[in-house]
Amino acid sequence: MDPARIYFVGSHATGKTTMTRWVSHAYGLPMITEVARAVLAELETGLEHLRTDIEMVNRYQTSVFTRQVEVEHQQPGGFVSDRAFDSLAYTAEHATVLSDLVTSDKLRAYMEWVGSGVVFFLRPHRCMLTHDGVRASVEWESVIRIDGMIKFMLEQYQVRYLPIDTPNMQERVRAVEFALGPARKAEQGVDRSRQLALAPLRTV
Repeated sequence: MDPARIYFVGSHATGKTTMTRWVSHAYGLPMITEVARAVLAELETGLEHLRTDIEMVNRYQTSVFTRQVEVEHQQPGGFVSDRAFDSLAYTAEHATVLSDLVTSDKLRAYMEWVGSGVVFFLRPHRCMLTHDGVRASVEWESVIRIDGMIKFMLEQYQVRYLPIDTPNMQERVRAVEFALGPARKAEQGVDRSRQLALAPLRTV
């Protein structure tokens, strides 16, 4: 497979990072993940504090989106990422700066960039809701709201995507292989140095 930009988008608790790691290993692509956690660490704050400080939330959500775009454009070739514009759905849910972000030329250019890659949209299932040690709670209603907002953006910006509406890992892998072609063996091309370069990035 030629170098490609591959995205797994969707709400939290849908297994995006699990699928991203599998693709990274199977196709020998560097992985972009955990961007939001890196931003959180740089702000020297935690999620509990964000819930009570709207200005900090605005800075956080703006920085997460900006950092995602920057990190992607720093890659010299293909990559797989466990998010794209997803943070904007959380901005709509928790912040007051969404209008500033969605009316910018930067967003339209980025959505065109994402649309020229391969986008998998992971749909939510109740059986996947688990406490992950990061979020205070995982509520089904919140998952559904975020899922709807992400689908709205995919359609609004005419991003072609493959929905994956199954929680079964085997079926998810088969869908990805169908879209991308047969997976390569890990030893045939995983660029460990590029993976390590991305390792400090953290996400929520």
